[in-house]
Amino acid sequence: MQETIKPPMGTDAPLIEGKQNYETITEKIGGIVLKSPPKIWYPLFALGFAGTMVMVFTICWLLLRGIGIWGVNQPVGWGFDIINFVWWIGIGHAGTLISAILLLLRQQWRTSINRFSEAMTIFAVMCAGMFPLLHTGRPWLDYWLFPLPNWLAMWPQFRSPLLWDVFAVSTYFTVSLLFWYTGLIPDFASLRDRAKGKIAQLICGTLSLGWRGSAKHWMRYESAYLLLAGLSTPLVLSVHSVVSLDFATSIVPGWHVTVFPPYFVAGAIYAGFAMVITLAVPFRMIYPQLKDYITNHHMDMMAKVMLATGLIVFYGYMMEAFYSFYSANQFETYMIENRFWGPYSGTYWALMICNGLIPQLLWFPRFRHNLFWLYGVSMVVNVGMWLERFVIISVSLHREYKPSGWGFYAGTQWDWSMFIGTIFFFVMMMFLFARFMPMIAIFEMRDLWHRLYHGKSGHNGHAPAHVPNSAEVTSKEDA
Repeated sequence: MQETIKPPMGTDAPLIEGKQNYETITEKIGGIVLKSPPKIWYPLFALGFAGTMVMVFTICWLLLRGIGIWGVNQPVGWGFDIINFVWWIGIGHAGTLISAILLLLRQQWRTSINRFSEAMTIFAVMCAGMFPLLHTGRPWLDYWLFPLPNWLAMWPQFRSPLLWDVFAVSTYFTVSLLFWYTGLIPDFASLRDRAKGKIAQLICGTLSLGWRGSAKHWMRYESAYLLLAGLSTPLVLSVHSVVSLDFATSIVPGWHVTVFPPYFVAGAIYAGFAMVITLAVPFRMIYPQLKDYITNHHMDMMAKVMLATGLIVFYGYMMEAFYSFYSANQFETYMIENRFWGPYSGTYWALMICNGLIPQLLWFPRFRHNLFWLYGVSMVVNVGMWLERFVIISVSLHREYKPSGWGFYAGTQWDWSMFIGTIFFFVMMMFLFARFMPMIAIFEMRDLWHRLYHGKSGHNGHAPAHVPNSAEVTSKEDA
């Protein structure tokens, strides 16, 4: 049999590579779960688990000693806790955007990356939720944030943007979890039917909720999946807009601006796609069978989205400086001058280089089509987006209206151990997900293969040499 010729990476690259049929798709993707993991999985998981234990120890010490172990103080009352909260929430946005918005826009290239990006959303929101809950100082009383009947007749302060975060993030997490699990149901049924061990059959059978693949099941599934996609789409815009209102509704110079909601949303998508690329490249190396499904075309499309949102973010940086000088307000003007030339100026200019200048390399196919450079740019963006949150929060707070209220902020060892611990927790959860759940939607990939190759395959069921790209598939469906 003649081998499939892989076209060069770019917009003409295929959505599925190699010789495929329904059986090989199910075997390659489902086999990752049903077979033993590669040897490298064990040390990577152990590393994530060890870092998670550091995070657990830090939380225990925090509960014992109080938030005084952090570097927060007057005038910087918000430090790493809120910085990391906003950073993790932003990372979680790409999963919902890829799954929901691209589904509604009928973008076929989402199929290969939506499953693990949805998992990334769940775990990123879990990391984000830890920080504001611990920041209250008495996390055992955090249930007071919800309007529960109580004998003290206490009710939450609904005018506080911090309370809006509670409802926005909890709603986002709930809908994202339902959306993720709903998409997993047919795949759990496929694993149930292929599993050889009774324990695996029992677990997968329970999680599949009695799925048999009947027409009634598919009708109800598609209705529920589309409904959840419709609910998730406004959440992408609302959640980070609400997070931005934590700052925009204040009177702190540099925060009290109307550009924050769209600016934060674009930054969240920017950071989210950078993290998707950061995860996709190593997963392709650890599990080589995924290269047929997470192709170079997917990397190219994600790089373009990251470039587009990066330009929006960079435009926001320029507008921040313009608004400050155009306002003729001495406090606003001093705020931006302090960012330029103050004690944190190195952090600000590093932010501009990471988020503004280096991503411009993605204009050139030479860098966008090289996985080494693409991975490097995505890592730089991850660092730059964290620096952005640091500049917005800590640098804006460290100097009050009067010099007598000026201070300096730096994270302590406990700030860093908590932050790095959440990163390891995120890594550990992603490897657990890769071990026990399909990283790519099996049934969606089979459906995509059918759309691409229906009426084109020969007697052996293999794909032809030319594979239509996403633009061709969309145009055929529209016709």
